Amino acid sequence: MSLYDELGGAEALAGALDRFYEKVMADPKVSVFFEGMDVERIKDKQKKFWAIALGGEAEYDGRDLNTAHQHSREMGLNEELFHQFVGHFRSTLEEFGVPEEKIKQVIAVTDEHMDEVLNRNTAN
Repeated sequence: MSLYDELGGAEALAGALDRFYEKVMADPKVSVFFEGMDVERIKDKQKKFWAIALGGEAEYDGRDLNTAHQHSREMGLNEELFHQFVGHFRSTLEEFGVPEEKIKQVIAVTDEHMDEVLNRNTAN
């Protein structure tokens, strides 16, 4: 069984993303990156991204992470703010009663993509 299914699939993910974006939009340090954006559209893209990232099935038709976050980087997105954003996701999963071991697996997925989001070349 995939982590996506273990976490409750599409319905659970949709509920978690709704709560997560409530937290993000209430945080002045990270909400600035979403001003003027269609948050519902972003959540739809996130549902597809997370379905695939957690082993579920979906067809992601969004931009690659580097391109999708270019404007945010230009606005000052850095590692500290990335972790603050991810912290809201962690606390949302905790609110939803996700076991710590599963939360660690989800957060590992975000950590895997941090360099791409922040446009950091990890090649030597």
